[in-house]
Amino acid sequence: MILLGVDTGGTFTDFIFKDGEQWKVFKQLSTPSNPAESVLTGLRHIAGEKSVHLVHGSTVATNAILERKGAVTALITNRGFEDIIEIGRQNRKSLYDLSYRKIPPLVPAALRFGLRCRIDHNGTIVDPLEEDEVRLLADQLKRLNVDSIAVSFLFAFNNPVHEQTVGAALSDLGVPISLSHRIISEFREFERTSTTIINAYVCPKMNAYLEQIAGRVGESNVRIMQSNGGSISAQTAMHESVRTILSGPAGGVVGAYEIGKIMGFKRLITFDMGGTSTDVALVDDDLPLTMESSIADQPVKVPMIDIHTVGAGGGSIAHMDTGGALKVGPKSAGADPGPICFGTGDQVTVTDANLYLGRLIPDQFLGGHMQLDAGRLDLYFKKMAKQTGLSPVELAEGILAIANTTMEKAIRVISVEKGIDPRQFALFSFGGAGGMHAVFLARLLNISTVFIPKNPGILSAVGMLLADIIKDYSQTVMVPVSAETLKTITASFDSLEQRGIDDLQAEGVEPDRITLDRYLDMRYRGQSYEIIVPFDDQIVEAFHLRHESMYGYSNRDKAVEIVNIRLRAIGGHDKPRFRQTPLTGNEPDADAVIGRRPVIFDGTAVDTRIVARDKLKNKNCIKGPAVLVEYSTTIVLPPDSSCRVDEYENLIVSTKG
Repeated sequence: MILLGVDTGGTFTDFIFKDGEQWKVFKQLSTPSNPAESVLTGLRHIAGEKSVHLVHGSTVATNAILERKGAVTALITNRGFEDIIEIGRQNRKSLYDLSYRKIPPLVPAALRFGLRCRIDHNGTIVDPLEEDEVRLLADQLKRLNVDSIAVSFLFAFNNPVHEQTVGAALSDLGVPISLSHRIISEFREFERTSTTIINAYVCPKMNAYLEQIAGRVGESNVRIMQSNGGSISAQTAMHESVRTILSGPAGGVVGAYEIGKIMGFKRLITFDMGGTSTDVALVDDDLPLTMESSIADQPVKVPMIDIHTVGAGGGSIAHMDTGGALKVGPKSAGADPGPICFGTGDQVTVTDANLYLGRLIPDQFLGGHMQLDAGRLDLYFKKMAKQTGLSPVELAEGILAIANTTMEKAIRVISVEKGIDPRQFALFSFGGAGGMHAVFLARLLNISTVFIPKNPGILSAVGMLLADIIKDYSQTVMVPVSAETLKTITASFDSLEQRGIDDLQAEGVEPDRITLDRYLDMRYRGQSYEIIVPFDDQIVEAFHLRHESMYGYSNRDKAVEIVNIRLRAIGGHDKPRFRQTPLTGNEPDADAVIGRRPVIFDGTAVDTRIVARDKLKNKNCIKGPAVLVEYSTTIVLPPDSSCRVDEYENLIVSTKG
């Protein structure tokens, strides 16, 4: 049995696999028209006809929403609430944009249906559901040929009987049916309905995708990465596809968190620069979870690792805006046609700029398995340089400077804008393009240390193998804090815990490897939003301290209420182990330096060593300028920087020499 972690990106699909006792890596170009093709091609290359166990992060759900290519979906809700997803909230991103228009909802008005039924906030049936009305609706949906159905009734989190009845009545239609109380059993009807619709919208596409993968390896041998940092079975992912949004980036953050713990780095800013985008997250002794995410302006109220994404990657296209200013991204050349140097592209990208400045080595890309065509660049750079009034070298450095500034702003969003000093963190760099930009980005933020793991270009795939099996549960309770309510809540946790244990055991987790973590969503009475606090005996004081940490103040005289209870059920499993290497000397072996070449830094060509990273050993030190090449990425050490190799073959870079 071969164990694999697979991450599908916009440009490359990454594999890490264990065959016998050896761990190996493999990268190949993605197939955007059908992402399963690149996965299946990679499986054939790696495993042939051997049996495989696969943990996979997929962009299928994300792309379906971003490209609005999901299923034809119907919404069923209470009569009078059909337009809730169009009304939404009154907040507006572009407050002073007079031409601002909301993005149309995923379900058009013609496919939104209201039934005459009602359950109140206590869970009491006020208006019963009429079976004849449901039968008529079933006939109507059949005529409309909908692909998927979302059902979201008011207060279904307190009493789901109407949703259950509708789900059973429509099951003969043979399409996926998403019930809100199963997707997210919480209040806030807009966010709950939006999340349920997104699940229904992406389920058919995810099902078709996973069926292709499972057809090769078997459904029981496929696990899917979730956005919350844990994995789930393929069967669960088919029914709850909304939980797989941002699963690839989540794998990277989990990998950084787990590897950072081993090396004693508990405060990390993760920097994942791929071919299409850059994802950043702030890890402060724990994975950063949020309940208030959105994708394409659609709220998604399921637990997700708090990741901020910007359109800056190796394939980001440089262009001139209408005012004549040089811009980079967010549009990407992707895998097809790709950057100019891939041989088929015709638009200048960040990757092309790095190659033009000598920071990529044409015959060392992907360990020499993919030759970059540097000869194609000159014509395109001269043409664009003429448009901008810059020299070709100034253009290339300008493209990289703009990309770096975009990524710097992204990191400031998750740190400085939240009152956190990035200088107190290490920058954990990974992704296929991260190593070429990490030191420059760290210097912009005055971060002194950059951590680059072994095989950084496939770290998201590594993180998927390191991820636990995780199931999240929640229930709205909306009660003031008191001794009596805490007893009631403890009883409510018991039922969630039994559900978590049953679900994890169904996923194949041994009982002695199950951990159950309790949390409460709490707020001061009168506040509109909550913060998550681990449940313990001093819960009120813990809430005050957490509130003060996040917002700079606490109010111990104000009443506190509990809005939701949350349970995180974690199933442990055997994970890859990292091998320590013996100590050597500071100087690398002679065969580690495989050449020298001029590389341009600040407009000047500087004689630079080319170093084979796989030849470096524990305690070796490299002073910049240097370009380190390896299979999964290229790492640039500019002048006045240096790095050392640790016992796990990670690179610890000092940005100040």
